[in-house]
Amino acid sequence: MFAMPVDTKRIQGPEVSVPYDQFLAQQSQQSNEEAIGKERIDGRKSDELREIFLKTAVLSQAKGSAYIEMNNTKVICSVFDPREIPRKSEFSVNGELFCEFKYAPFSCRRKRGHQQDSEEKEMSAYLKRALEPAVCRHEFPNLQVDVYALVLENDGSALAAAITCAGLALADASIPMFDLVVAVQMGISITGKKFLDPTLEEEAYCFTLSGSDEKGSFGRVTAAFLPSLEQFSQVVQDGSMVTETYVEVLKELAHASKDAYRLSQECLLKAVQTSKEIKNAEQKN
Repeated sequence: MFAMPVDTKRIQGPEVSVPYDQFLAQQSQQSNEEAIGKERIDGRKSDELREIFLKTAVLSQAKGSAYIEMNNTKVICSVFDPREIPRKSEFSVNGELFCEFKYAPFSCRRKRGHQQDSEEKEMSAYLKRALEPAVCRHEFPNLQVDVYALVLENDGSALAAAITCAGLALADASIPMFDLVVAVQMGISITGKKFLDPTLEEEAYCFTLSGSDEKGSFGRVTAAFLPSLEQFSQVVQDGSMVTETYVEVLKELAHASKDAYRLSQECLLKAVQTSKEIKNAEQKN
């Protein structure tokens, strides 16, 4: 019998661990659902976004990078220079995007693996579809731009945060784009209550069907929007919704995306002004 080699560069943790939250005093699931059904835990209105913090140029090794923080949801994205498309012999008129979405091992209540699982691969596909319509891929034919999104902490709306952060990172990397991409998520409970930018507990509540006939609309919708072009680049829906509710949700998400778009613009403007001030100071010295 031969023992498998041990990766000495990776911290070896226990094979089986117990989530820390099991040791904390928590409300029962039923009482927690009742509290969410009455009002939002953080005191926000149903159509109110969480406070958003944005910053660019956070990684020196990447061509462009960005960081987004929405209370307890934190995502960092990096973008690298265009390179040749691997394992492709035919010429490609339009460039390609390679997107990777990954949860950090410590980002969720259950420990995540170091390798991508099926959910993360699905999220990577959603991220790619959301970014492709906004990027001028004809500007770099036969080349590929790599985009990596790492969720540092997940408290709901992780995909929406990753899309917004990745769009900002692409702009920071000077990748030609038609417009910035911003994304917002909305959850709908079986009782008809809406949660704009839901937390992790609110997302779970939207899929709670106890005591219902399951004929109403429930689930969540994540929409990536190009505000200047007034176009959706990607819409991801989980759950079941009637057409009227679905159309109404998309209108509300498009309106909410404009607030996130304004913050992204202000972040980029501040980054440009800071860069200009640094260059002027260097020239004077």
